[in-house]
Amino acid sequence: MRVLIVDDQHLVRSGFRMMLSVDDDIEVVGDVANGELAVSAASSLAPDVILMDVQMPVMDGIEATRAIVRDDLARVIILTTFDRDDYLFDALRAGASGFLLKNSEPEQLTDAIRAVAGGHALLAPEVTTRVIAAMVAPGSGTGPGGAERGESHVGSADQLDRLTDREREVLTLMARGRSNAEIATELFLGEATIKTHVSNCLAKLHLRDRVQAVVFAYEVGLIRPA
Repeated sequence: MRVLIVDDQHLVRSGFRMMLSVDDDIEVVGDVANGELAVSAASSLAPDVILMDVQMPVMDGIEATRAIVRDDLARVIILTTFDRDDYLFDALRAGASGFLLKNSEPEQLTDAIRAVAGGHALLAPEVTTRVIAAMVAPGSGTGPGGAERGESHVGSADQLDRLTDREREVLTLMARGRSNAEIATELFLGEATIKTHVSNCLAKLHLRDRVQAVVFAYEVGLIRPA
């Protein structure tokens, strides 16, 4: 798996490069200091996954993610210090496949890279639900009432009519951060059946992955911030 690291702090880039160098199945093909360089590097280096910081000079991680996903250059994991970044919801809208805290354990980082490279979305329940709930809370301007900074919504409430009752139930649990195994246990169904329901939800709602499914569920009011 080819990985590009994007962060405006040299020590952070060096640290992640060193951390990933011990894994035989991961190759760091480059590291750059801002989003503009990231778009160029993504085009020339063809990484599978990009680890993207949010707050950077020249071009921030959100704009870079939008450009990279639009041109299908790579899948993006947002790396952030949770307490500082206010733009994670926008990053998910821009097409990021997930996000991870910068103080995560090395195993979490490598597992995230493998998951996203394999076409999955990275949803850490203890982080994802807090971030999205905060972004769609009343007064945030990013929830069902309207999007900030010209962003479009992932979907609308009438799309829920496309789902069966069971699919809606699965979508609700998915949006609460449950894994397929956890959903299967809660609904007393097989994990293979849950995978089918998840795939049907994504297909019927025209969603790219589980991250977009969570955004959709909050936007249409299927899930409300606690």
